[in-house]
Amino acid sequence: MNKIILTAVILSSLLLGGCASVPLASDAENAMAKTFPTPESGKAGLYVYRDSFVGKALKKDVYLDGHCIGETADRIFFYQQIPASQPHVLSTESEFSANNLALNIASGKNYFVRQYIKMGVFVGGAGLEQVSESEGMRVVSKPEVKLALPGHCDN
Repeated sequence: MNKIILTAVILSSLLLGGCASVPLASDAENAMAKTFPTPESGKAGLYVYRDSFVGKALKKDVYLDGHCIGETADRIFFYQQIPASQPHVLSTESEFSANNLALNIASGKNYFVRQYIKMGVFVGGAGLEQVSESEGMRVVSKPEVKLALPGHCDN
């Protein structure tokens, strides 16, 4: 019985504690992204951030239309401008399959998507949810939330 309890405590500590790290952008790039600039003509701004309490030690890949945006960790975000002329699909890895979120966007607006970690049978999975502009700006604006460098995914 004690071994079961000890194992549960160790697994919980791994899922709830620790920190995963990803390559971060410069302080200047981070500050610029947090001004929430109006996107260029014909484009929309996409912010993808993670702020899960569970799974801080996990890193999860995020893809836009099948192309790697990057690998997330707790309290990081990605920002990029994307064409507004078409619908997009944002995807993240989960325990058994990808989780997809369809994005219908308009030119000149910023959109915010929260990636969250959810408990799985073997490892933590990830999900995506679009949030309001005010909620996304509130989280991304926090000093401890940092802009990550794009383009690195573990395939």
